[in-house]
Amino acid sequence: MQKYDVAIIGAGIVGTAAARWLSRYDLDVALLDKGNDVSMGATKANSAIVHGGYAESGSTLRGRLCYLGRLQFKKLDQELNFGFRESGSLVVTAEDDPAPLERLLEQGQLNGLDDLEIISQERLREMEPALNPDLKWALYCRGAGVCSPYEMAIALAENAIANGINLFLEHEVIGIRKEQSGFIIETTKGEIWSRFVINAAGVYADHIARMVGIDDFEILPRSGQYLLFVRGSGKPINSVIFQLPTDKGKGVLLTSTYYGNLLIGPDASDDSSKDDTSTDVQRIAAIYRQCRELYDKLDPRQFIRSFTGIRARSSTNDFIIEESRVPGFINVAGIQSPGLTAAPAIADMVVDILKNAGLELVEKTDFNPYRPPIIQKKELRPRSEIEPLLHIPSSPEKIICRCEQVTEGEIVDALHRGIKLKTIDAVKRRTRASMGWCQGSFCRTRIAEVMEREYGEPIDPSFDIEHSGVSRVERSELIEFLNSQE
Repeated sequence: MQKYDVAIIGAGIVGTAAARWLSRYDLDVALLDKGNDVSMGATKANSAIVHGGYAESGSTLRGRLCYLGRLQFKKLDQELNFGFRESGSLVVTAEDDPAPLERLLEQGQLNGLDDLEIISQERLREMEPALNPDLKWALYCRGAGVCSPYEMAIALAENAIANGINLFLEHEVIGIRKEQSGFIIETTKGEIWSRFVINAAGVYADHIARMVGIDDFEILPRSGQYLLFVRGSGKPINSVIFQLPTDKGKGVLLTSTYYGNLLIGPDASDDSSKDDTSTDVQRIAAIYRQCRELYDKLDPRQFIRSFTGIRARSSTNDFIIEESRVPGFINVAGIQSPGLTAAPAIADMVVDILKNAGLELVEKTDFNPYRPPIIQKKELRPRSEIEPLLHIPSSPEKIICRCEQVTEGEIVDALHRGIKLKTIDAVKRRTRASMGWCQGSFCRTRIAEVMEREYGEPIDPSFDIEHSGVSRVERSELIEFLNSQE
């Protein structure tokens, strides 16, 4: 039986951050996930916002850790090259009274923020001329921004692996037995022993906790649906645009992603299961109409993809980060928004909990914090320039994905980073190949050919589509539905 100092269950943004933090120390660490890749849960299906830190009260862990996490993003991106842009955020209102914004301002200041201010209609028009001119006030947070969350988790995992942690994908945890000195973790592919266990299992964190007799919290899934528009559609929007938050969250937002796609959503529904990531045309259309009140230049013909994320809302309505009453078993659960932003601070907290629980932390002398990028954000070249590169013989310069102009060299790089990629979607998350207009109809077979050559085994280019079990609203369906509502 393999033995470890720490076993982390869940390879989303929290689990990969904890793994990367622990890889600094002379420890044997295992990172387990039931998926065939890291970042397969909420990490790959969220708003991708690095929040300011004003929306949650400092009386909660969510409020205290958000700003502390946000402050680490610049340095992390410099080290790991996952993509972060400090765009600023605006909470906007068309009401005459700015009192709700003043309350958010005060809350943010109590949380330690020093980059908040309320701006008037004139300043708002200067900053965001494309928005509805009837908007009258906004709360501006200069240091908020956007990132690529699945790329961040991938970068954290790659760097952790390079520094010695062990990743076990397709290892679903099906049982945990407490021993006097540690835990035996039973997975679908065998057992491992670990002195400490970190439960970062997302929407299934309550299920994992119950394996050791912890039943004092429940994860209540809250789904949110999104619309993603073609690359370049986000150029008129300079900041992350929020409406006033409600008791169900920060509400529907409008933003330009790190790569310049317009993204709108999410809504919020508590009526979905932990695994239901399908999208619904009525919910998608409602998001579309709501965002048109802020930005009337939305064009459904530029819509390329709908998706759903499941937020791991806990019954405590706060993060749960603590050593449980079972010594050595640490819950990191209920990590809903702003979990992405808070992830670095959560990892700091987890390390402190382990240290206080008796784990000796000796820093490595050869720890390498740097992870080179696979791709770098670039302007797309004219079609006439890339056309000759589409059909040349195998070469690092050959264009494999026409829409996002991803090269064969970038795909080969992605395939040899310490994590074996089993699907074309795994390549997509690392390179953006098949994220463009055609959504892979041109490049999926071409990606599969490169994977087969590099790995020496067959790849089914339709595997992700046929095995996702998810129905998504398509462009034609949304346009037809919107027209029927006119």
